[in-house]
Amino acid sequence: MSTDPRFAGPTPFARLAAVQGAGIVGDACVTVSLAGSLFFTAPTSAARGSVLLYLALTLAPFAIIAPVVGPLLDRTRGGRRMVIVVACVGRMLLAFLLSRHLDSPLLYPEAFGILVLGKAHSIAKSSLVPGFVKDDEELVEANSRLALISVVGAAAGGLPAAGLVKLFDDSSYALLAAAVVFFLAAVLALKIPRPAPEPEGETQLERQELHAPSIILAGSAFGLLRGSVGFYTFFAAFALKDSVFSLGVVLVASGIGGFAGVVIAPLLRRYMREEIILVSALLAPALVGLFASRSASTAAFAVTALLVAVGASCGRVGFDSIMQRDAPDAIRGRSFARFETRFQLIWVIGGLLGLIPLAKTLGLFGLALVLGAGGISYLFGMRAAGERVERRRRRAERTRAAVRSGVRGGIARVRRRWARQRGPAPTSSDPPEPHSGSG
Repeated sequence: MSTDPRFAGPTPFARLAAVQGAGIVGDACVTVSLAGSLFFTAPTSAARGSVLLYLALTLAPFAIIAPVVGPLLDRTRGGRRMVIVVACVGRMLLAFLLSRHLDSPLLYPEAFGILVLGKAHSIAKSSLVPGFVKDDEELVEANSRLALISVVGAAAGGLPAAGLVKLFDDSSYALLAAAVVFFLAAVLALKIPRPAPEPEGETQLERQELHAPSIILAGSAFGLLRGSVGFYTFFAAFALKDSVFSLGVVLVASGIGGFAGVVIAPLLRRYMREEIILVSALLAPALVGLFASRSASTAAFAVTALLVAVGASCGRVGFDSIMQRDAPDAIRGRSFARFETRFQLIWVIGGLLGLIPLAKTLGLFGLALVLGAGGISYLFGMRAAGERVERRRRRAERTRAAVRSGVRGGIARVRRRWARQRGPAPTSSDPPEPHSGSG
């Protein structure tokens, strides 16, 4: 890791990173509390229905976040910072209310509100990052650091919250802890400086650049990874629900994989292209999942969770690198916000698929099949896109050559015509022309 002093002191990025860490700790406390109240305390069929309702509720906000929160972030200079402040304050209030309504129908709308505000915070954070770094290389490293903070924050918040739930046998204490953490995050968010204003609106050229094949293919590949994470999270949770030890092993493996992926990804980028990182992030867990489906043991689930988490972390950095390389500079923040919204949507859809009752072997095999097909499709898509770019380059070269040839030929014809119209120039040996006069 770099020892750049910009990341060491209370710089704008350091302040944003502190808010990110506090927000993740609070979200982890809420997740542990809801897991205890919605999942482990209910029979499998009832828990599946509760989580299905919860995930169904999470689909609604993204139809609003993309058209409403995105423009709000760009409309005012301090809009992104204010969204983070409001998201932290709102989650603080909702976590406190939720601690009193765990056995009430109000649990779902309040949990829904926490989720919406959490996603708005995530989108605003992604939009702020490009304004707090100097160049593209720092953007990639900054995103890697934020991802690492998220992994550490999830563990730092989840473990104490689980201890509170176990100690008091009451999930409300974890929610009260979350409220305190969200309050601290709101205070820290007020210290984030306003970024420089970005241009309003988009040009037609910028929209075309955002739809470049490299960005579209990378977005599809990482979206598949995000969906796979959502699917595997809930599929493994229900498949191993009757064995707390097995579920714990899988969770630990997933956490280790997320941490390892964040550390490995910047190192991989020094030796291979971003597209190769994304392909590897798809094919590696596919290969492991294929072998794991033969036994479907606890060890098989744990190794698959490890590789899926590593792939998701590496894929995140690979996608960010492609975005910072190919997306238009003027709308890079908005581009990150839009893709983040889509990725969260895909994660929820994958979670819904994970609720379908499947045999352990079938679920692991299906996951491996989808990831493998996605990796191969991405390879062929990159090849086809490269051939298209090469054909366009050759066509453009032929067009330029034809234009240059036509221009030169046209200039030559004009010169010849002009020379004929002027006629031959008079020489000094020609006799002077007689003048007529009166005599």
